[in-house]
Amino acid sequence: MIVGIPKEIKNNENRVGMTPAGVAELVKHGHELLVQHTAGDGSGFCDEEYVKAGARILPTIEDVYAQAEMIVKVKEPIEPEYKLIRKGQVLFTYFHFACDEPLTKAMMASGAICIAYETVETADHRLPLLIPMSEVAGRMAVQNGAYYLQKTQGGKGKLMTGVPGVKPAKVLVLGGGTVGEASARTAAGMGADVTITDISLPRLKQLAAELPANVHTLYSSEHNIRKELADVDVVIGSVLIPGDAAPKLVTKDMLKLMEPGTVLVDVAIDQGGCFETSRPTTHSEPVYSLDGIVHYAVANIPGAVPNTSTMALTNATLRYAIALADKGWQQACLDDESLRKGLNMVDGKCTFEAVAKVWGLPYTEWKN
Repeated sequence: MIVGIPKEIKNNENRVGMTPAGVAELVKHGHELLVQHTAGDGSGFCDEEYVKAGARILPTIEDVYAQAEMIVKVKEPIEPEYKLIRKGQVLFTYFHFACDEPLTKAMMASGAICIAYETVETADHRLPLLIPMSEVAGRMAVQNGAYYLQKTQGGKGKLMTGVPGVKPAKVLVLGGGTVGEASARTAAGMGADVTITDISLPRLKQLAAELPANVHTLYSSEHNIRKELADVDVVIGSVLIPGDAAPKLVTKDMLKLMEPGTVLVDVAIDQGGCFETSRPTTHSEPVYSLDGIVHYAVANIPGAVPNTSTMALTNATLRYAIALADKGWQQACLDDESLRKGLNMVDGKCTFEAVAKVWGLPYTEWKN
């Protein structure tokens, strides 16, 4: 199969779809790899490394899309890429269709085969292609929350760690999944007073047993969240319903419960955000203030640490990419139920029920 790795063009997205090591593995399986010129530069991988791995370097994004049978990338295609995608071409990437109607309609119109990283799901309900970026995003959410808590950045002027004789900051983490656990563990490691919420009592029991002593667990309910907001310093939103829009756990009227300078970090923004007042921001303009509350809602948080992120992502995606290239997408999805759950669009039809429901589209179950 001819596999293409284009350069990412989303705002300040420096990750790349595959490392040279990943390319070398696909080449070993007999596949042709096309990498766009400078695609890996932002992640610290030069063209020469890809050439040594067996790839062919193409000068433009148009060249890569035109020749590749399968595109492997990081972020969803954006508008300039829509016209480059053709019927029957396989796109293997993050899509997050549930929060982007124009993208959804564009991919349906293209007739491409869209396999979404974020909905590949194993039998034990784990999301193997979301986990590595969730681990990065959870850690970075705390770093960014601590930074914007500074008075010079619009925050309360509190130090996350505190100092002897002065209490540390209070952090509320909404959602006890991979992002939430990583956030709670990182904030706790900095010395913050951390509370993590979830609706699963078994998960809360597990978190209570495994996380440091300065992390407290709390059942997630509107009443409990409202009570916590009164004196919290940083709120990290990390709830996820695979393939569906995130629930709004902090509503606009709740902003008045918080002190000015409180920082909201919405890691769920890829799925529409879990704060009602969130709107997607970028690494170049990451925050805005509403009613005195600082909102950070960058949709590609791990893009700020592309070297780490690209290597972690390739470690997770490579075996699926090899299966798709070796067997073709249809056989690969027949053989692997977890990969089959990644199918979101096939030949102009929406094959993921949650996405169809969000946008009022006909749902078509994929059957080979």
